[in-house]
Amino acid sequence: MAAAPSPRWEHAVVTGGAGFVGSHLCTALIADGTAVTCVDDFCTGTPENVAQLAGRPEFSLLRADVTEPFDIARPTDLVLHFASPASPADYLRLPLHTLETGSLGTRNALMLARRHGARFVLASTSEAYGDPQQHPQSESYWGNVNPVGPRSVYDEAKRFGEALTTAEAGVHGTATGIVRLFNTYGPRMRGYDGRAVPTFVRQALAGEPLTVTGDGQQTRSLAYIDDTVRGILAMAASDLPGPVNIGNPDEITMLDLAYKIIELAGSDSTVRFIERPADDPAVRCPDITLARDKLQWEPRISADEGLARTIGWYRGQAAG
Repeated sequence: MAAAPSPRWEHAVVTGGAGFVGSHLCTALIADGTAVTCVDDFCTGTPENVAQLAGRPEFSLLRADVTEPFDIARPTDLVLHFASPASPADYLRLPLHTLETGSLGTRNALMLARRHGARFVLASTSEAYGDPQQHPQSESYWGNVNPVGPRSVYDEAKRFGEALTTAEAGVHGTATGIVRLFNTYGPRMRGYDGRAVPTFVRQALAGEPLTVTGDGQQTRSLAYIDDTVRGILAMAASDLPGPVNIGNPDEITMLDLAYKIIELAGSDSTVRFIERPADDPAVRCPDITLARDKLQWEPRISADEGLARTIGWYRGQAAG
């Protein structure tokens, strides 16, 4: 009998591994045969997100704040730095911690990767483009960001993290990569985290009006979590430095999204318009040419399928 193929990585460290995206990365890596250490301080992530992995010999959990130096004794060949408050509700509540996680936390995660000779991937964001004047947004676009606006604590933390990651590679030769994640949704998002999909789904299932900001004509491009995880791991397996956009190029207005969720949920909810937040981007859509060409990656899951799965998960949570 031929030997089973060895996993791509022996051991990965995922900072923010109990968060929404991080927990799905932990699950996917373990399913692929990689041992995982999840590092999280639970400021926004929850132990429930990784409860299904607890007790497995391939999984370990380290409760730690990455803004403080930390180390992992086990040899490590992959570091995925996904620690950060990511929703407006969280980073507006934790502005200094968000900035420190993007700066000190990124430094500490990079130092871990350097000590172990590991591949390092930084989770950056489409917020690096701000309220874009280029559409769709390509990686070569420098962005239109208000450095002192209410969203700046997240935007600039990620932009600084990108600069630090790039400098680390140049000075120390660390194998780094940067992914810019566009709006991702799916199971394990907190219903009150302030982002559109979980907010709309929660409201639709409760029969409440869906709160659409402004006139609802602002657009987003929504990628289901399974597609996003595939893109991140494809980037990790490459030697690309990035940044590389990981997102769905199919746009939808927030008003159309609200009506779609009402329909898929079988809800009798209506729509209620509320004030639009300051510096809320008018458009958000990735150019994924680089990911298609270099990573052979593109989204596979349609909005209808992904939203139906997400609604089903929320229904299950409510029933449980």
